[in-house]
Amino acid sequence: MTRLIVSLSALVMTVSAPFADPVTDYAENCQECHGVNRLGGLGPALIPQTLGRMRGPNLVSVIRNGRAATQMPAFGEIMSDSRIDALSAFLQEPLADVPPWGDEEIMASRVLNEDYQPADKPVWSSDPMNITLAVETGDHHVSVLDGDTFETLDRFATPFAVHGGPKFSPEGRYVFIMSRDGWVQKYDLYALKEVGRVRAGLNSRNIAMSHDGKWIAVANYLPNTLTILSAEDLSVAAVQEIKGKDGTPSRISAVYQAPPRKSFVLALKDVPEIWEVFYGPNPPHYGFAHDWRIEGPAPHTKPFPVRKITTPDYLDDFFFDQSYEYVMGASRSGAGGQVIDLVIGQKTADLDLPGMPHLGSGITWKHGDTTVMATPHLKDNAVSVIDMQTWKTVKRIETLGPGFFMRSHENSPYVWVDVFFGPNRDVMHVIDKESLEIVKTLRPEKGATVAHVEFTRDGAHALVSIWEEDGAVIVYDAQTLEEIRRLPMKKPSGKYNVWNKITFSEGTSH
Repeated sequence: MTRLIVSLSALVMTVSAPFADPVTDYAENCQECHGVNRLGGLGPALIPQTLGRMRGPNLVSVIRNGRAATQMPAFGEIMSDSRIDALSAFLQEPLADVPPWGDEEIMASRVLNEDYQPADKPVWSSDPMNITLAVETGDHHVSVLDGDTFETLDRFATPFAVHGGPKFSPEGRYVFIMSRDGWVQKYDLYALKEVGRVRAGLNSRNIAMSHDGKWIAVANYLPNTLTILSAEDLSVAAVQEIKGKDGTPSRISAVYQAPPRKSFVLALKDVPEIWEVFYGPNPPHYGFAHDWRIEGPAPHTKPFPVRKITTPDYLDDFFFDQSYEYVMGASRSGAGGQVIDLVIGQKTADLDLPGMPHLGSGITWKHGDTTVMATPHLKDNAVSVIDMQTWKTVKRIETLGPGFFMRSHENSPYVWVDVFFGPNRDVMHVIDKESLEIVKTLRPEKGATVAHVEFTRDGAHALVSIWEEDGAVIVYDAQTLEEIRRLPMKKPSGKYNVWNKITFSEGTSH
């Protein structure tokens, strides 16, 4: 509930004021910044989908005490505890009606920076391929770091609650950042300036960029749509309503790019289907000519044709093999996973992955005469290592708790995995790629959440987040595992190196 400006009526209210219902309290104290319909304005949307990180006492505390370094004031002196509780409960109720959010509404939200001027070359002298972004969720900023010196080149404001990894244009010049509220921000790393932003959805999950840098796909929870934007000017190219083959509406859990296939691949939340949306000039023709169980336009009559593939189970999370022919999906039940062949549109294997693997954070590396994929688990104290030829589990590595993020680098002998959940969240395990054994357990700050690793371009250094309000990014020597430096930051979460991302490094998620 950040950036809320107290209205004049709020200033004269006191705890002894007449009883007010939460709808009235919202209208008098919140809607100026958060919108008449709670869908956001200067401040973020105040709906359950956005408030997932501020439920219960946390949301009450924000209303009562405000938020530091924002325009969100404290209401504890002018509202009683019962009124704050009622307002908090009201904000966590689903909207009775979801307003339309299509081409017209999206385009009306677009704001291009009038002061932006593109630069012919970077305004800094650092290696353009070794720039690393650090997302600071504490005050909604991103720090632009020189990957050699670790000095901050810029620190710019982002929309509220960045979610999903930022995506770089193929040459590494522009970065696109998405928030929970559906805002997509374009930033020029050469000029160190924001280009503009547009609200592609009301509540969104993540974005994907086409391999040619022309299109940005935005996965939305609210409304049930996929928005495709022009990467050049953030204009709307298409808004695709998401309904399964039987007409059931569905949210999108995530969208991914599949470069060799010139397509976006969608994980759907509410129907057991995978969707493939083609953006290339000559999309393949799927349909009755190949398999009657696959739905697809044949021939294609409009841009961004959709192919719908029925799956045996709901799949919320994906990982692709190097060819992007096979997609590994995690079952919602947490009892395992499956492998879907995108060419034939059928399941080809089951995966022994109990404990709800976080496949979106999986990584690969060469192991002997095969390639393996490793993934942490959200509910089990383990990392699973899968042979990507046989789809069998090579090893299950026991950890000190469930993990969320996993990273490595082709030049590193180690894999790093956090223990994001549970009492040992201050732990970072380092696993040897050959022996598949934990060779070191780091505890850089006792009791603090330690999470998410990113490497520099050459793999010489590993950057780890102390995920706390007064946190830091720790720079480690990736060979000796010794701490080199700490960069103070406001609740840093993910870090993203230009080179590793645009080259699809085997040690990073895509």
